[in-house]
Amino acid sequence: RVWKEVLTHVSTKVMPPPKRKVQPTEAERAMIEGWIESEVFRYDPENPDPGRVTIRRLNRAEYNNTVRDLLYVDFKPADDFPPDDTGYGFDTIGDVLSLSPTLLEKYLAAAEQVMSAAMRIRVPEKAKRHYGAAEMRGSGRRGEMWVLTSNGEVEIRHAFPVDGEYIIRVYAGADRAGSEPAKMTVLLGGVALHTFAVENRRDDMKAFERRVKVKKGSHVVAARFINDFYDPKAKDSRARDRNLVLEGFEIVGPTDAGDGALPRFQQEMLGGVEITPANRLAVTRRILRQFTSRAYRRKVPEREIDRLMRFVKLGFEEGGKYAVERGIALACQAVLVSPFFLFRGEVQKEPDDPEATHRLDEYALASRLSYFLWSSLPDDELFLHAIRGTLRENLDAQVRRMLADPRARALAENFAGQWLQLRNLELVHPDPDIFTRFDDSLRRSMRRETEMLFEHIVREDLPITELLEADYSFVDARLAQHYGMAGVEGEGFQKVSLAGSRRRGMLTHGSILTITSNPTRTSPVKRGKWVLDNILGTPPPEPPPGIEPLDSDKEVKGSLRQRLEQHREDPNCAACHALMDPLGLAFEHFDGVGSWRDRDGDAPIDPSGELVSGEAFRSLEELQQILITDKRGDFLRCASEMMLTFALGRGLEFYDKPAVESIVKTLESNELKFSSMVMGVVRSVPFQFRRGDGVRSYD
Repeated sequence: RVWKEVLTHVSTKVMPPPKRKVQPTEAERAMIEGWIESEVFRYDPENPDPGRVTIRRLNRAEYNNTVRDLLYVDFKPADDFPPDDTGYGFDTIGDVLSLSPTLLEKYLAAAEQVMSAAMRIRVPEKAKRHYGAAEMRGSGRRGEMWVLTSNGEVEIRHAFPVDGEYIIRVYAGADRAGSEPAKMTVLLGGVALHTFAVENRRDDMKAFERRVKVKKGSHVVAARFINDFYDPKAKDSRARDRNLVLEGFEIVGPTDAGDGALPRFQQEMLGGVEITPANRLAVTRRILRQFTSRAYRRKVPEREIDRLMRFVKLGFEEGGKYAVERGIALACQAVLVSPFFLFRGEVQKEPDDPEATHRLDEYALASRLSYFLWSSLPDDELFLHAIRGTLRENLDAQVRRMLADPRARALAENFAGQWLQLRNLELVHPDPDIFTRFDDSLRRSMRRETEMLFEHIVREDLPITELLEADYSFVDARLAQHYGMAGVEGEGFQKVSLAGSRRRGMLTHGSILTITSNPTRTSPVKRGKWVLDNILGTPPPEPPPGIEPLDSDKEVKGSLRQRLEQHREDPNCAACHALMDPLGLAFEHFDGVGSWRDRDGDAPIDPSGELVSGEAFRSLEELQQILITDKRGDFLRCASEMMLTFALGRGLEFYDKPAVESIVKTLESNELKFSSMVMGVVRSVPFQFRRGDGVRSYD
């Protein structure tokens, strides 16, 4: 770890400190770097180590997209799953994508809901989902019940698979007190459906139900206690406190499931197929083989189909007109909770030998490619190439096709959303008394602006540096008003020129400027660190223990620049802040939510600075020019490392350096086009190969 830091600091000219008069020449730096790489890390560029990837569970975005493309359902069941852990900045990292008991329960419930939407089997009362105490949210849980001792509510979130009529049941009882019974309002999506008088006691739970028409999708169902009562002087101790006690929720339906056209998945699986008692086993086996191969993203051996056919036969045993549909639905439901579906495993010839390196088969390559670019499973064309063994020879054409597909928007939502930390916009809460114009609508517009710039670069295959130097952007009327732009009206987003607007590229987007601020003010430290982390790829060291944050400097008056200068007087702080502060202070003309300003309190803004590597600038525009020219190589390397990490699902190691260098060279030889970076990743050794598990000598 120490030598990795030495290598980074020497290559980025952080060490020796720039203030030292004697500095190594470029040739000497290259010699030092080469010695560290060859003698300390001992990797062989001619025989690179592709590394290993821990078996990867589908994250929430991948699960939603996979069931969408596999079963044609358009709701998002994984939105109700626990949040995914992240590693190295991404939620695609196999080492952190664990499987908890709670998540397993969610998978079981989601499989049932998904299949209810994908196949209509006209047995509405069987489409029943019960939510116990562990799945309810609120305050007041006591074992297997929820006790509301004051006005409040408990809720669950349910994925309604299709438009239709449903029965919403709440199992409740009450502690009596006062002159009236406890009253409970049942709500759907925040809208009250009915208020019930709960007269039965908690030891005699009863079901309170309401039939309601519901649009498909994920909705919150809640039970609200609305008439709390407490009289400590009541003679009967049992009649002093009125409480509402909840045991569970139950959603039944759709009760009108037999109406309308059959779902697309059911039509494609069974449409035009004549099923008789004599051929039903053969037909269902063929259907299940086709479905399972797509769901597992590989060719499925017959022994696995044999096991799944047991579920088909269970459906047959119930008999009736829809026995075949029931059997297929039950088997498909089992597929959706199989490890082969939930995890992205890759077949290895010598899985336990860390010295054995082999090329991925084309099924695994197709999966890596589709989850990288679409966050979803391979489509029919990719799968057909994998079956025929022709994917590698058609790789360039397939990448271009996939980048042009609307599903490539997942790159903006999942890759750019995490690399650029756009997802963090949901977590920031600027002080409403200071930033009075900021609201959720502006928050959404900010994020969409940056996503649209990224999507535009992908779609038009522009240079990746366009993220930093674009002289245009995409804004709606709300964001244009925030930026002080005239002439933008209407509901949608428009491409606008930034000429003369003091803005250029994503570094001046409201999204980036807001997530790198504090609730009450800007934060040059956060902004500088963001540039180091995500643009230059040189994260600063962690602060030493016991260092007080800048906010504790209450005695310091004046501008934020002056406060930082005093903060840097502490030798423990100086080294790190010398890296971050000049970068962050260059953005001080933009306030905590990205609006332009000329003064910080009573002091005029001074955006000038000097980087530790010696480059001086007088304005943000000059700093941006430094990033685009002098620091372009650092940006290309950082972007390549980020994309390779996201695509592989593991952190990068020292032996991945040749792969990163190859991606950067591919970029530089192809006019920095976005597609060339993608191709560099896809063609890289770590993406195309893997080695067995275990510890190598240098691990």
